[in-house]
Amino acid sequence: MTRIGAGPPYDSARPGAVWSQATDGFNRWVAGDPAGLDDLVSVMTPVLWHVVRAYRLSEQAAEDVIQTTWLALVRRRAAIVDPVAVGGWLTTTARREAWRVSSAGSSRATPVDDEDLAPMLPRQRSAEESVLQEDEGNRIWAAVDGLPERCRRLLRIVAFENRPDYRELATELGMPVGSIGPTRGRCLAKLRVALMQAGGV
Repeated sequence: MTRIGAGPPYDSARPGAVWSQATDGFNRWVAGDPAGLDDLVSVMTPVLWHVVRAYRLSEQAAEDVIQTTWLALVRRRAAIVDPVAVGGWLTTTARREAWRVSSAGSSRATPVDDEDLAPMLPRQRSAEESVLQEDEGNRIWAAVDGLPERCRRLLRIVAFENRPDYRELATELGMPVGSIGPTRGRCLAKLRVALMQAGGV
């Protein structure tokens, strides 16, 4: 299996490509092609890093969480009836495991450079396009890191889940269920302001 390190930066401008490539890799793996799993790991690991990072785990603890997530997929792949859901299944599993580890107090937060965790999926692009999109992604996540802690954690989680469970998020973030949506809206508004002040994206 491909190593689970942070990997290349994530292409934040094309989130739909993530789920499409994840589905393709999963389908090939289930059909008997081992390379499908390698491709799935390559595509989704940078996304999982972003999700796990919201829980302020050490780098070692975060890597353990991601490894546990992949092991869970290997053991329970039959539970994924709809291959399109594999991306959401992985992010939800990683989030729950990260919360469990964080709640257990098994590790302390350590700063991690965005350039190590920020993600980008491998795909054929021109050098110019690669530079522009990497710069765009870096600006977005740099702006996120400048927001209040609650906003940083919330946006890093919901950015990679199409339908996050607000009840679980409320418990994990220590927020009332009814405040998740409004808080997300305020955080996105702050992010837009920060991006405008930084020169836009």
